[in-house]
Amino acid sequence: MDKTFKQKTLLLIFLSVALIYIARLFYLQLVDESYFLSAQNNVLQEQTIYPARGLIYDRNGELLVYNDAIYDLSVMPEQVKDLDTAAFCQILNITKEDFIRKFEKMKKQKGYAPWKPAVFERQITIPTYAAFQERLYDFNGFFVEVRTDRKYQHNNAAHVMGYISEVTEKDIEKSDGYYRMGDFIGKSGVERTYEKELGGRKGMRYVLVDSKSRTQGRYKNGEFDTPAVAGKNIDLSIDYKLQELGEQLLTNKTGSVVAIEPKTGEILALVSSPTYNPNLLIGRERGKHFMELLRDPMKPLFNRPLAAPYPPGSIFKILMGLTGQQEKVLFPETAYGCHGGYMFVGCHPHGSPLALKGAIAVSCNAYFCQVYRSVVNNPRYPHAEDAYNSFYKHISSFGLGRKLGVDLFGEGKGLLPKSTYYDKIYGRYRWQATTTISLGIGQGELGITPLQMANATAAVANKGYYIVPHIVKRIGGKPNPNPLYQTKNWTSIDTSYFQVMIEGMEEVVKHGTAYVAQIPGISIAGKTGTAQNPHGKDHSVFFAFAPVENPKIAIAVVVENAGFGATWAAPIASLMIEQYLTGKHDTRKHLLERMLKGNLNHRNDTTSTQTKPN
Repeated sequence: MDKTFKQKTLLLIFLSVALIYIARLFYLQLVDESYFLSAQNNVLQEQTIYPARGLIYDRNGELLVYNDAIYDLSVMPEQVKDLDTAAFCQILNITKEDFIRKFEKMKKQKGYAPWKPAVFERQITIPTYAAFQERLYDFNGFFVEVRTDRKYQHNNAAHVMGYISEVTEKDIEKSDGYYRMGDFIGKSGVERTYEKELGGRKGMRYVLVDSKSRTQGRYKNGEFDTPAVAGKNIDLSIDYKLQELGEQLLTNKTGSVVAIEPKTGEILALVSSPTYNPNLLIGRERGKHFMELLRDPMKPLFNRPLAAPYPPGSIFKILMGLTGQQEKVLFPETAYGCHGGYMFVGCHPHGSPLALKGAIAVSCNAYFCQVYRSVVNNPRYPHAEDAYNSFYKHISSFGLGRKLGVDLFGEGKGLLPKSTYYDKIYGRYRWQATTTISLGIGQGELGITPLQMANATAAVANKGYYIVPHIVKRIGGKPNPNPLYQTKNWTSIDTSYFQVMIEGMEEVVKHGTAYVAQIPGISIAGKTGTAQNPHGKDHSVFFAFAPVENPKIAIAVVVENAGFGATWAAPIASLMIEQYLTGKHDTRKHLLERMLKGNLNHRNDTTSTQTKPN
């Protein structure tokens, strides 16, 4: 009985195991098609379907960036058999040594596997593509993948749009394997910041091929294929015509222009000069051109509006006047005399004494040194350090000394020293306003990016608040959803203190240092600056907004090594304001011609000895 029982038990076990195997085989062969795909890999090709990248438009619907088809020659290494290497190399116009080198390089790439497709030759020409299609049966394992590269409708706004380039190993690691060698990814500008939205999602198709790599059709009628998802179109906030004019006006000059719509924070123009043609960074020559741009001593790849910190010069006097009022040490009627300067800070000849509005109009250095002194030596505070901390709080509330959060890569913080900076130099409680007096006129250790200048201008135009500047207006036809670009950021200055400053800025344009910036029929509030530069001729600086009654544009212009703010920066800003508000910029032909013809990059001036109205 025991023997019979054991036999039956063993038989039952064997039958159970057999049934499990049969069931598993049934499942693998008839139910689980993905296993069948894996098992039949030698007759299947996984072909990536690359999505169309999203198009880029300006705020008015002008197409700026579109796609162009390119062809990459890819290979499934394990399927390469009996290759006619001579014919293959002849079509590609390479040597056998090149062929071996490319294969070895491909094998060293991260994520390489002989059963996975890999790019062998990028962006082959259309004639080469056609030649391969005719003889593809001779080249087992090779096939052509179609993807898109970028094309730029115009040769402008390179720093705004950025460029795409081949992924690195680091990009592949970050993507958890989504990207593979040969794929493209946004590397700068909007292309980088909005890569996820613009890039879409890759798809996959499974194709049956015979032993000679000839396509036999879709596997299972495409049952296992996944479609590609096209990238979303993006509408930038920039006005293309305004951007184009800004680049023309800065031709043969080094500097920046940033224009913002005050009420929304939308960037209307962002110009960096010298710039480059974005179409240089597409196609097979992109690597060569990139290295040429990288080596260019004029640094055309450097995004000056976002990252270059300049001493703001006299435009800082507007923030100084607001801070003085907020600290109750300055009033509209407060008057100071000027006797050619204050201590070691010189000033140009003008009427004296002056109240606040007049001091703004003529840009009196002595006046605003006195304002700075009264702020930092304010008896309300036990130490100058405490008063300076309050000064720092007010100035930083305009977005200075930190990144604003613009939706472009490479933004700099600028320079706004904390009190601890001076403590380290002079010792705690061992410095006063006179120690740092040059800060009162926008010099010394201050460094403000053109983006920060334009943002501060927008805050003045709005009488106390700004919305973080941003370059993308709509994504996929819908408003940019980032709450950062919809929130009002209030400065620490009470709204009531702005009016006198704005009136003074109007006087700057009507009768003061920026008389050249007047536009018939348009009220402008502005301030010139001549920023001292220890490395050469002073920088020409100007910021303004218009119309004063209902501001629609706030603008900051910096022209390096160009001298007075009224000489170059103010006229450039004036022409751009006119273009944006009226659609014309040629009503003052003499001014336009002088700006367009001006060539400042050939200068080698290293000194500036004039006393300047700034």
